[in-house]
Amino acid sequence: MNPFSTLSLPIDPTITAPDGSQVRVLLGLSAGGMAHFELAPGKVAKAVTHRTVEEIWFVLDGQGQMWRKQGEREEIIDLKPGVCLTLPVGTHFQFRAGETASVSAVAVTMPPWPGNDEAVFVAGPWSPSVD
Repeated sequence: MNPFSTLSLPIDPTITAPDGSQVRVLLGLSAGGMAHFELAPGKVAKAVTHRTVEEIWFVLDGQGQMWRKQGEREEIIDLKPGVCLTLPVGTHFQFRAGETASVSAVAVTMPPWPGNDEAVFVAGPWSPSVD
């Protein structure tokens, strides 16, 4: 049995995600982990796909857009507080913040994030503006 845990949202980002967004790593269990993602105003993340994990995102604050592609199916959705979306394994995705507002979301990764080689860069609809 895993002991239960409690954590407050870290003030500073813990890591930078492979897509260039700022991440505050939260808690996890054997079946998944949770993190807070944030992208600054006017910034565009790098387009990626995941090798083995899938995610559920819930937008907390700000505005932006998310592009998702699975085979021939492709869409761009608006990101705003209250929007919840899925990123099944193999989905190509990219997100960007609005010009005047950052966008932040909490995401659950299942199974837990395995390491740096999980994300694979792909072609997306927008030119990335993050390092």
